[in-house]
Amino acid sequence: MMRGSDRPLCEAYDVALLDLDGVVYIGRRPVRAAAESLAKARAAGQRLAFVTNNASRTPSAVAALLTEVGVPADEADVVTSAQAAARLLAERLPPGSDVLVVGGMGLRHALYAAGLRPVSTAAGRPAAVVQGYEPMLGYGLLSEGAQAVAMGALFVGSNGDLTIPGGDGPPHPGNGSLLRVISSATGVEPIVTGKPERPLHQESVRRTGAKRPLVVGDRLDTDIEGAVNGGADSLLVLTGVTDPLRLLTAPPNRRPTYVAADLKGLLVAHPEIVRTDGGHRCGGWTARRDGGGVAVTGSGDPYDGLRALAAAAWEPEAELSRESLADALSALGL
Repeated sequence: MMRGSDRPLCEAYDVALLDLDGVVYIGRRPVRAAAESLAKARAAGQRLAFVTNNASRTPSAVAALLTEVGVPADEADVVTSAQAAARLLAERLPPGSDVLVVGGMGLRHALYAAGLRPVSTAAGRPAAVVQGYEPMLGYGLLSEGAQAVAMGALFVGSNGDLTIPGGDGPPHPGNGSLLRVISSATGVEPIVTGKPERPLHQESVRRTGAKRPLVVGDRLDTDIEGAVNGGADSLLVLTGVTDPLRLLTAPPNRRPTYVAADLKGLLVAHPEIVRTDGGHRCGGWTARRDGGGVAVTGSGDPYDGLRALAAAAWEPEAELSRESLADALSALGL
């Protein structure tokens, strides 16, 4: 189950590895409480790194957007899946090797920095193909990538996200969906470097020198699973795609260490969850099994109630229905 911390998380962890979309901003709009919370975390001595699966933007472009939404940053504060992909390729290929880029400037920038040569055609038989999200990606470049992979080039994907946020509408296809074009055409599965796979987490720790990192994100299937894969603690914030019911029904490899409404969760201590007779208590709330369901009673911070409820829902024998969990969340006002 989740753990407590008797110190604010910004004091208990030396580096916060922060996801961006849904955590710090949505599109080009700041997320509530993000800028002021991160400023206070920095003032308390916590270093911030901004870790993104989006390979289309360069670190300087990401830093500029962060600054625009009120979170001052420079390119050294940003770690991208493109950088993780470039490192993996540089470790496997001779310096100066040709790499066909099925993507945008973020990937090209990272390859140059890693001592590799980005190219755009399969004619020279490049050593590898690397694909990352690019909104203007066309058939011609996908076809070149498929030809190179079919001829034996190493195939690397910056990330496997099937969808990306669609603003106020439905989600849009992400790089994971686009990877299926080359994979389906060649029968070759890519090596994926972005979250939840370990290369991006390792790149983040290497670049920051973190001794006790805290992964902060809004997605269970990338941020939180990536933290689990990397052996790091995590904070789930409910400002993005995950809602309380999805949290309660998460499988073991997607369960966070802490949960908070937003990034103010970095600035406070988190109470321990205590086992009681037939239930779990956190703060002023207790969650107990009630027949085939679960009941939550008490008062105080509803997120303490959510933590107690998560402990009850994650018991191995729980098997609680979504309807029962939804009713318990209603009792918490969540």
